[in-house]
Amino acid sequence: MFLWNIRHLSDELNSFGWYGHVVGALLVVLQTIVPFVPFVVVAGANVLLFGFWGGFIVNYIFSCLGAIIAFFVARNYGQTWVQNKLSKYSHLEVINEKLERHGLLYILLSRVIPVVPSFAINLISAVLKVRRRDFIIGSIIGKFPMIWLESMIGHDLLHFHKYKGRLLILVGIFLITLLIGNYYKKKWFTK
Repeated sequence: MFLWNIRHLSDELNSFGWYGHVVGALLVVLQTIVPFVPFVVVAGANVLLFGFWGGFIVNYIFSCLGAIIAFFVARNYGQTWVQNKLSKYSHLEVINEKLERHGLLYILLSRVIPVVPSFAINLISAVLKVRRRDFIIGSIIGKFPMIWLESMIGHDLLHFHKYKGRLLILVGIFLITLLIGNYYKKKWFTK
């Protein structure tokens, strides 16, 4: 059923010609802002639509673009309100100061090792004191490995018989990053 959804989405998009290709790219932006389906579904559809490398490039560029759009929208429309609410909690100011000083590192690591979902990173970074430059650079560098991994998984799922060995390795790597992220999430958020 999962593979059918990826193939079906890709076939539907392809039936609209270049309009469908544009929609495939824009789905990545939409999924980054509002995660309505797992990213691997959209990534897999784009890999089918554009070929592996073209799909990866579309997934990567438009995922970064979606993250930056979400960041700026939340920053412009939510930061002041959230900062006022958080000012009541002095222990959160310590986190805010760390993000202000070392935002690039935190964004980069949170993109490579998924501690929280990507859309949450976009919103949290926007309403806290992460510098714009740190968010953009951290996202552009940090998203690269995960987008590549998810695009490869989407590709190999669609060509399971040919790439099942590599798919198992990729899924293993993905699961390890999730376990590492879960470990750090528990460590950081239980203090």
